[in-house]
Amino acid sequence: MDGKTAPERFLVLKNARIVTMNRDLEIIDGDVAVDGNRIRAIGRFDSSLTNTIDLDGRLLCPGFIQTHVHLAQTLFRGMADDLELLDWLRRRIWPLEAAHTPESLYLSAMLGGMELIASGTTTALTMETVNHTDAVFRAVEKLGFRAVVCKCMMDEGDQVPAPLREKTAQSIREGQRLHQEWNGRGNGRIRAGLAPRFALACSDRLFRELREFAVADRVPVHSHAAENLKEVQAVWEKTGRKNVTYFRDLELPGELLYLAHCVWVDDEEMTILRDEGMHVLHCPSSNLKLGSGVAMVPEMRAAGISVSLGADGAPCNNNLDMFTEMRTAALIQKVRRGPLALPAQEVLRMATIDGARALGLESEIGSIEPGKKADLVVLERDPLHSFPSPDPVAAIVYAYRASDVYAVLVDGEILYRNGQFTRVQRETIQEDIRLELPRHLARAEKYGF
Repeated sequence: MDGKTAPERFLVLKNARIVTMNRDLEIIDGDVAVDGNRIRAIGRFDSSLTNTIDLDGRLLCPGFIQTHVHLAQTLFRGMADDLELLDWLRRRIWPLEAAHTPESLYLSAMLGGMELIASGTTTALTMETVNHTDAVFRAVEKLGFRAVVCKCMMDEGDQVPAPLREKTAQSIREGQRLHQEWNGRGNGRIRAGLAPRFALACSDRLFRELREFAVADRVPVHSHAAENLKEVQAVWEKTGRKNVTYFRDLELPGELLYLAHCVWVDDEEMTILRDEGMHVLHCPSSNLKLGSGVAMVPEMRAAGISVSLGADGAPCNNNLDMFTEMRTAALIQKVRRGPLALPAQEVLRMATIDGARALGLESEIGSIEPGKKADLVVLERDPLHSFPSPDPVAAIVYAYRASDVYAVLVDGEILYRNGQFTRVQRETIQEDIRLELPRHLARAEKYGF
């Protein structure tokens, strides 16, 4: 199509600096033709069509892919600061999650989803709370972004509020129901997964019984592992094993297993992660804010372990901004291992194509190539804090900010442009949250908040 007129059904994004993240990491000055929900071609097109957007030299990059987010917790931003992990969970997060109603959870997911979209994230692997997970699916469907939404599972644990402690069989049945009702919805954008929270909140029986379902239907299993030294010690006392060893012994297929954090893993556990094909979900800002530590990401990637990025949740970050995660991921490794430890190019891979590969979606998203889904982010041209920027990859990782996102497309649909959402009213959601929040906090007091 180069030099030709694009058919009228196409949306043509003209005059972009395209950061493709393809195999050759090409950067192309040109146009992208979108046919429905897919990229049809990249080149230079003669077009006077009304469905043309002139990007005037703005950067165009693949939508960011976050592989560990808690949309259920967005409502709790600023309510659990300056605490260590287990206290953070027991004194703040679990009481707040226990207080969720379908309405409050829907609003929390809407707020988190809007923040993700506005900062360039087009796909997220999420871990929700135990109850009312349908509300998160409804929010994701309404917002139009791509997500693997995982129902949280907890059937035991110290100081777990009663509403979060499930019967094992009930937890499995609910996970199966959600998968049956929601998997594949939203024109295929929505997938359903399972999220046994971590070894301290789940029985061996729960893991054994979810394994059969997960293997049969290829359901993602999303959990936490080796985030914090006290947690590591507690898992050892409970199971007699290290975190990653415990997950291996559950005999879940590694390619279905997504483990957030993996900060405190040794050489043996890294070998297991690699050999089993498990996915590590790196959340640098959360690990720093909770004082958990710094994951050995360069060593993991050098060993061939799948590592992608996530912001975690608003109460432990306190934002869901991939630009912050990329910059932080790069900088903390330079302190550990020198300036070449995790270059900008590697970090942007983690935020795009490596995230897609972890989710089994590398043939669909994660790079700008003909045939792939049109999940795209447009960044403003030359904001003061990134000008000049001879290397657009370095600029995205080290200099750009969430406020520099000009437009976001998912499945070829513009969800956000020039500060405005196309499917929802920001002011309405925020006003609903202002009304709901006092009621939510009053409910949380019953559970020890």
